[in-house]
Amino acid sequence: MFSRHKQKAVLLFALADVILTIVTFEGAYQLRAHLPLERLFFLTPPEKALLLGFSLLAWVSLGLLLRVYQRLETGGARIALNDSLKQVAAGMLLLMGMLFALKLDISRPFIGLFGAFNLLALIAYRVSARTLRGYLRRQFGAVSHFVIVGTGPTARQVGAALEEAEIYGANLLAFVEAAETPGDAEIRLRDSYPVRRLDELSGLLRNHVVDEIIFAVDREKLADLENIFLLCDEEGVRSRMVVNFFPHVNSEVYMEQFGPFPLLTFSATPHDEARLLLKRALDFILALIALALAAAPLALIAAMVRLTSRGPAVFRQARCGLNGRRFTLYKLRSMRQDAEARKAEVAALNERDGPVFKISKDPRLTPLGRYLRRFSIDEWPQLWNVLKGDMSFVGPRPPVPEEVEQYRSWQRRRLRMKPGLTCLWVLEGRDQLDFESWMRLDMAYIDNWSLLLDLKILLRSIPHVLLGKGAS
Repeated sequence: MFSRHKQKAVLLFALADVILTIVTFEGAYQLRAHLPLERLFFLTPPEKALLLGFSLLAWVSLGLLLRVYQRLETGGARIALNDSLKQVAAGMLLLMGMLFALKLDISRPFIGLFGAFNLLALIAYRVSARTLRGYLRRQFGAVSHFVIVGTGPTARQVGAALEEAEIYGANLLAFVEAAETPGDAEIRLRDSYPVRRLDELSGLLRNHVVDEIIFAVDREKLADLENIFLLCDEEGVRSRMVVNFFPHVNSEVYMEQFGPFPLLTFSATPHDEARLLLKRALDFILALIALALAAAPLALIAAMVRLTSRGPAVFRQARCGLNGRRFTLYKLRSMRQDAEARKAEVAALNERDGPVFKISKDPRLTPLGRYLRRFSIDEWPQLWNVLKGDMSFVGPRPPVPEEVEQYRSWQRRRLRMKPGLTCLWVLEGRDQLDFESWMRLDMAYIDNWSLLLDLKILLRSIPHVLLGKGAS
């Protein structure tokens, strides 16, 4: 697995330790409190907070110092068992040392129960964690699709390593022949993979979901691949090399380690796994809260949509998400049922340049739909898309596939960030912007992305949406 993914794994294992320690601490406390022993047991709130806080600090610190979290991602059940025993034993010694130093008289059965529960919980989670994460990746589609440029021994070794990393969501699509003379039609490792020509790579990127490209070619061939690197950079495709030489590109370049292979990575989009994971966690929590609050109004408005016009209350449409992944976007229906069939007859009224289709006074809108559009109420069901992970609260708006087909290469880079409900264009004029400005604002968001920027955009978008500014 990649070294940056290991950092995320360490963070997740530490977070799991925190959660399991809290649960087992409370479980031991409640069991001891209800045991029919001679001595009545209870902890005052300050004592309970002190014990739990010290335990959390000790367990996570020991996990980092003993490098438990680093080994759990790739180690087997035996390593997970040994590391858990060491961590819990050392943690219990520290906890008892703290109690002795502070002269705190705490129930020994409670301490014993806490240690036993915690050890069993950690072992159960860590032994099943690798299989569980692989299952969740497969079920929820968290798969990264790779293409390898090169067909030599190194390229085949990288391909074999990607096959081994399948449990972490790695999927090898194809190899690309870097030599001028045609070689094998396919490469067989554990599975068989097609070998494409170099001039087919652009079409491969357009017609397939490709998350990353790994260049595994001889040093002498790199100069001949400069246009391919620039193509990847222009489209925002993350590219990596198994060499220590790279051509001039504008992406951020950083070194990663994938198994025994050192890789230089070129990323024209945000790549900090920890911050992106935090962004996803915040999206999930906020979407869950927003859906709970909006459930009753949504049901009422959906009923009004059904009563005021023929057709379903919820409109479904295919959109392009992260790296071109197709997903179903949900909206409250604001147009008449035959809107799609009538698109050709109103095409002359289109007010937007480029591939985008937009009419401010669209005759296909229902009276209620015009109001829903103005205040973005029709977008509320997309909270479900955010909850599922198809979208984020902040990011470039998800385009329809027909629009993406007309993008120029540099415009396709906006697909390399998860789409969102709002972005910089909402603050700069919303539907009044021309297509070129819209695209450049999306690129500015991608190039300057941070969690703080997301917060600023989200807070500034609220009054724009409530007042219907720039909407049509």
